[in-house]
Amino acid sequence: MAEIKRIAVLSSGGDAPGMNAAIRAVARKANKLGIEAVGVIGGYKGLVYENLISLTSGAVSNIINRGGTALYTDRCLEFVTEEGMQRAIDTCKRNKIDAIVAIGGDGTFRGATDLAVRGIPTIGVTGTIDNDITATDYTVGFDTAMNTVLELVDKLRDTCESHARINIIEVMGRHCGQIALCAGIASGAIATVIPEVPFDEQEILERIKAARDGGKRGMIVMVSEGVFVKDENGNDVPYAEVLTEKIKSAYGYDAKFVRPAHIVRGGVPTLRDRLTATKMGVHAMELISEGKSNLVVIENDGKIESLDIVFALTADRLYKGTLKEGDLDKFSAEEIAAMEAIADKRRAEIAELYAIANDVAL
Repeated sequence: MAEIKRIAVLSSGGDAPGMNAAIRAVARKANKLGIEAVGVIGGYKGLVYENLISLTSGAVSNIINRGGTALYTDRCLEFVTEEGMQRAIDTCKRNKIDAIVAIGGDGTFRGATDLAVRGIPTIGVTGTIDNDITATDYTVGFDTAMNTVLELVDKLRDTCESHARINIIEVMGRHCGQIALCAGIASGAIATVIPEVPFDEQEILERIKAARDGGKRGMIVMVSEGVFVKDENGNDVPYAEVLTEKIKSAYGYDAKFVRPAHIVRGGVPTLRDRLTATKMGVHAMELISEGKSNLVVIENDGKIESLDIVFALTADRLYKGTLKEGDLDKFSAEEIAAMEAIADKRRAEIAELYAIANDVAL
């Protein structure tokens, strides 16, 4: 690969606290290496429409403590077309961009792969509150999201206790229940429901009744937004709302449904997210300076490492059961075994946490 003189950094998909720390780290490490850094405004849309800014060391001052992303993010349907992709590549060529660091989740990394195979070296940095990229133990934004939920629940407990109320709280996470699971344990939830583990509704109801009969007043039930049940017409409906009504009808208890929604995505990033984002951003620039491409920076057993993006995305689909025909054809038996090991590790971690949640619930 030719000498790297200028790189671009972008954030794409849902924003996550800590993205700004990653942007700052990429820009400052690039400057340290004698490489010019530019920021892409609005994710891949900024590449398609050539919306760029200079990222000097001073330009990224005082963003490390801010939530969201200073480079903004946007949907870009044009980017998924060949014409839009070519416009993005032309932007890189006109502006002499030699490589890109893309911060985001799985959709961001699919875009990064599209650029890499067309000759634009790209490195991904994980940034999503859901912690739903299976190949990494941790994604930037997860810790802040959990702490935001925890703070909200602690406030709700005050009024729950005063009114002998049960709050059923639906938290973000898409089809990954880790925010709900970890925050449920830390907040002392009476029950936690996540999409990865089958649940016994009757047992949950009986647990709530036993707690109330034992004198417990306020209670918290944590439900991941990825849990759905069918209504009488066969449509998927959010389970948290259904469970709220069942608690009311079963026992006549004061039960209220709460959906913090996108509040969970915002806020000042925690030390964990600032530190992890900084480590990942620096490592991304080290990979670029070494001539590497089409890799995603991950955390594995506490160490910052990297994986092939296509491998990481395929391992993610294997874990989630969304593999398409032919997805595994390009991989060796050893690589497929490594993917299965990653999936088994994630399942074991969630099963352990779920068992703990039930052990301490009542």
